[in-house]
Amino acid sequence: MTSAIGRTSPVAIAFFLAFIGVTLAITWWAARRTRTTSHFYAAGHGITGFQNGLALAGDYMSAASFLGIAGLVSLSGFDGLIYSTGWLVGWPVVLFLIAEPLRNLGRYTFADVVAYRMRQRPVRICAAVGTLATVVFYLIAQMVGAGNLIRLMFGLPYEAAVVAVGVVMLAYVLFGGMIATTWVQIVKAVLLLSGAFLLTLLVLARFGFNPVALFSAAAGRYGAGVLTPGQLVSNPWDAVSLGRALMFGTAGLPHILMRFYTVPDARAARASVFYATGFIGFFYLLTFVLGFGAMVLVGQPAIRAVDRGGNMAAPLLAEAVGGTAFLGFIAAVAFATILAVVAGLTLSGAAALSHDLWVNVIRHGAAGEQEQLRVARMATVVLGALAILLGITFKGQNVAFMVGLAFAIAASANFPALFLSMFWRGFSTAGAVASMTVGTLSAVALIYLSPTVQVDVLHGSSAVFPLRNPGLITVPLAFLTGGLASLVWPEPQAESRFAEVERRALLGAAEE
Repeated sequence: MTSAIGRTSPVAIAFFLAFIGVTLAITWWAARRTRTTSHFYAAGHGITGFQNGLALAGDYMSAASFLGIAGLVSLSGFDGLIYSTGWLVGWPVVLFLIAEPLRNLGRYTFADVVAYRMRQRPVRICAAVGTLATVVFYLIAQMVGAGNLIRLMFGLPYEAAVVAVGVVMLAYVLFGGMIATTWVQIVKAVLLLSGAFLLTLLVLARFGFNPVALFSAAAGRYGAGVLTPGQLVSNPWDAVSLGRALMFGTAGLPHILMRFYTVPDARAARASVFYATGFIGFFYLLTFVLGFGAMVLVGQPAIRAVDRGGNMAAPLLAEAVGGTAFLGFIAAVAFATILAVVAGLTLSGAAALSHDLWVNVIRHGAAGEQEQLRVARMATVVLGALAILLGITFKGQNVAFMVGLAFAIAASANFPALFLSMFWRGFSTAGAVASMTVGTLSAVALIYLSPTVQVDVLHGSSAVFPLRNPGLITVPLAFLTGGLASLVWPEPQAESRFAEVERRALLGAAEE
């Protein structure tokens, strides 16, 4: 059977337009309520725990989760699961260490927490750099996935598809801010969970609803190796390094951390993590079945023929088990997935540029509400243009693979400084600056020197740094650097305010 992927699909276009229509209506509704920076950055702190749990899941279940993991499993078998397990186990870290203190200590960005008892300017500058580095790598993955999807379903050139996604995303963020972004993510999460569950049922129906029969069919066709580790990550140190980056990166992602400011209090923040973990864990179980289903029912040669990175495995599987109409629905779900995540990423990057750099570094906290909103929207336009440019530049990369690198930067640049600022009395401004600077630079440098870039992208014969993900080195290095710098350059004023940090982290602000 000849696939409809690669030819213009009226059904897919209808689903796409329906989703865009609904979300633009949400944006119009949200724009009427977005009048202050609190509304733009944090939805006025009016989102419930359950709503934020769905939105967190929507923010986290990205193109890498749906398109990337299914593609990796379909081409590599068991090893593709390392991404889903790595991403999932980061959530207990967020629940027990991050969610409550973050909500009680900050306003809009994680830099609010790191800089709470320290000198504002150097800390916020470094935090903004780490945020933007993470956002850039994450945006690459989402825009590449979006470009491939729209190109194949609309018959548009890849570049035009990337531009179209960027323009629609800008409409959400520019006019609706966090209120629109949150509700777009909620709608997307419901669609994604429903679509993936239905697709999983259709796949399992082919095997008598017996997952073991599906795995046996995969082993029979491609060998028992697809059910064992070593197909994708053959070096044990690579596996440990990737797992560390994914686990701690979750607690350092700026667009995820920003979501905890949308709820009214710390209790709602904890509840939202609980709900999000359940939704995300359920979804990752489904992607494993979808990956093996694509391997058996579509076949690896057919998957590679459409997209060499495997990103179209899930849409191809939808067509194989449900026909062209179901393909159109799943493609629209994937499109919703990408748009919602890109919107969240862009908003977090805009917050770093406007709230951290403009308001607190350049204007020393003296900017008015309208000025802050104007700068935030200008920053959004800049990041939107950057997202489009990156999507065009990195055409052809597997999206789960690229997101793994974004997690390495988040785990190295953001998480150590955030953790130490909340839980170590002796942490100083010098320590925060050193931790974030070394974490960001070492992660980016080792990514460039790794086989990921030197061999896969630049097509060299070898790489200077042997590991594909630098998390094993860069996360401990950021902690060590932050600790040593704090000991060498202590800060009595920061130490004296630690008791206030402890009290507020547990009890919240007096006015709340």
